[in-house]
Amino acid sequence: MNTKDTFFSHLLELRNRLLKIIAGLVVVMLALMPFANDIYIFLATPLMQSLPEGGQMIATEVTTPFFVPLKVVLLAAFIISAPHTLYQLWAFIAPGLYSNEKHLIAPLVITSVILFLCGMAFAYFLVFPVVFGFITSTTPDGVAVMTDIGKYLDFIIGLFIAFSLAFETPVAVVLMVTAGIVSITDLREARSYVIVGAFVIGAIITPPDIISQFMLAIPMWLLYEAGIVVAGMMQKQVQQYEN
Repeated sequence: MNTKDTFFSHLLELRNRLLKIIAGLVVVMLALMPFANDIYIFLATPLMQSLPEGGQMIATEVTTPFFVPLKVVLLAAFIISAPHTLYQLWAFIAPGLYSNEKHLIAPLVITSVILFLCGMAFAYFLVFPVVFGFITSTTPDGVAVMTDIGKYLDFIIGLFIAFSLAFETPVAVVLMVTAGIVSITDLREARSYVIVGAFVIGAIITPPDIISQFMLAIPMWLLYEAGIVVAGMMQKQVQQYEN
């Protein structure tokens, strides 16, 4: 098989894998559609529990009550179908990897998914109650808290992404060490800069209260340290194998 045929065969394989990913996402979405409002209520619970008596959420646009639950279902379907998506991606790239690369990438991918979900859970169960409690407690007297459901969804998606990406810090550290971009010594020497950077990122991403800033910065720093430990252990194993 010549280079041109190989290229087109890869494109065909990629197309088939993408179609399977989309099909899996659509199937999960259709299965979740009857529960769209229930899923939104679950996501809105941290804010609803923090609202003062009489507080409620509102829809300020005609189509919002329809499109917001639809976006929620899409988000939930993306998360639930992630294992299927990752399997399809793995099936596409695995044949072109060496044995040692497969042994490295597979655990990193699984760890990435787990850490991503842990970041979302951390944000929902620990950060959201603090953030919304702070926001509602600072509301001036005479002001009724009535948050638009669409803007609320956009806000929590932003926080979900921020905390999920922050929880990927160990994976990023291990990848940089494995690729030879930085050394363990470099990472340890950069510790003070990382701590400052984590607090800066926390101040930019989270609402203007110091508690939520700490709740993003401290896990990011601790996960950075965990990444250094794991990368160091992997280096020792590689050295022992080579010797």
